[in-house]
Amino acid sequence: MKKTFALSHPKLSYQRIIEAAKNEVKQYIKAERKKALPEGMDFWGFNCKFGQTADKARSIHEGDINTNISSAQSQHWKSFYLEVIPTPKMRAKRTED
Repeated sequence: MKKTFALSHPKLSYQRIIEAAKNEVKQYIKAERKKALPEGMDFWGFNCKFGQTADKARSIHEGDINTNISSAQSQHWKSFYLEVIPTPKMRAKRTED
């Protein structure tokens, strides 16, 4: 998902648009996690970028998406760019000392 979310609408409140954006991202991640994994992989990881525009986007952790959207809300941004790319990953083996 590579998307620029517009945070203005003639009939919807700013808060409602923010909540809709958070929900859309949550539903996307949920749907991607249900997809079949390639052979030998353990889980779906997500490479995420967030910023006011695609050019200014910086890498963030998947768990910080809502925090960053809330930060954009507090700064009254007119739009924001979010990129969430699913990548199959393998868990690292623990070494016992």
